[in-house]
Amino acid sequence: MSRLPIIGITIGDMNSIAVEVIIKTLNDNRILNYCIPVVYGSPKIISYWRKVLNLNDFNLNIIKSLDQLNSKKANILVCWEEETEIKMGEATTLAGQYAFKALAMATKDALDKKIDAIVTAPLNKNTVNTPENKFVGHTEYLAQQAQSDHLMVLSSDDLKMALVTGHVPVKEVASKLTVDGIYKKIVLLHNSLKQDFGIVKPRIAVLGLNPHAGDGGLLGTEEKDIIIPAVDKAKSENQIIVFGPYPADGFFGSNQYRQFDGILAMYHDQGLVPFKYASFDSGVNVTAGLPFVRTSPDHGTAYAIAGKNEASEQSMRNALFMAIDIWARRNNYSEINANPLPLNPGKRERFRIDF
Repeated sequence: MSRLPIIGITIGDMNSIAVEVIIKTLNDNRILNYCIPVVYGSPKIISYWRKVLNLNDFNLNIIKSLDQLNSKKANILVCWEEETEIKMGEATTLAGQYAFKALAMATKDALDKKIDAIVTAPLNKNTVNTPENKFVGHTEYLAQQAQSDHLMVLSSDDLKMALVTGHVPVKEVASKLTVDGIYKKIVLLHNSLKQDFGIVKPRIAVLGLNPHAGDGGLLGTEEKDIIIPAVDKAKSENQIIVFGPYPADGFFGSNQYRQFDGILAMYHDQGLVPFKYASFDSGVNVTAGLPFVRTSPDHGTAYAIAGKNEASEQSMRNALFMAIDIWARRNNYSEINANPLPLNPGKRERFRIDF
């Protein structure tokens, strides 16, 4: 495709570092060579934060509908016009309400194919979640709205870490593991590594749940009863190159993870602790399985440094560029599979390109 992708950026928690990392990312006009950015939020919030950051020359093109997009500038879509009180470094219900409003509008536009991808700035789940609006996290909300299977994948240069269970209390993890559930996550990871990251024949490692991966059943039976059958099913039914389960401590301690293109962890901290230790400032969160591209920085709201001009935009910048890359790879993948290379009928076919 020759056109530039339209990337929606949700404003996140206005009291946190979210707006700061957005402004710092879009302040580099070179990004306009690769996409058409549109922030979902309020121009008044942007104006407030640019003064805090002493970036008074920073401007966004203000629009009230996507029909008014300016491809030569970074845009901001007005999601609300009322004044909003900003309390830097504080978790407020008001900030949660507006963060969700921006997210909901961007999600609708992505589902309606008006934008090509969403990059979500960090928000506070506790301020968004209310009795009327149950909210566990970006990933779960987007998957629910899209009515699709999903997989959280944390990506950096060295690691592609995916999770079977996401925002689930540790005491509930084992009860949520099933053969079919893990099998589906392996398939989603395999497909994402191919379509989103351009890896032709990805090698996947699956981690165990228990210490020493159950130690042959001595320390738990989930490996024998659930994880191994799921791995075997993925091998036999989908010809996926997948191995495991591996004991997580030795797997990372021995650098064995470097032998694989993707890793599937059983629960949140099992995967995210090693990932964030290795890639905290540069990692990107990707939601695989959605009908549109979604990425986000791998950090949170960081209230402690909000307003101090100390936040690094590296992860947000990486998230934006990864959204552009994944959009392009998905389009290339679709075009190649829709129009495979013609075979020479006069010669015996010797190979096919495996995408």
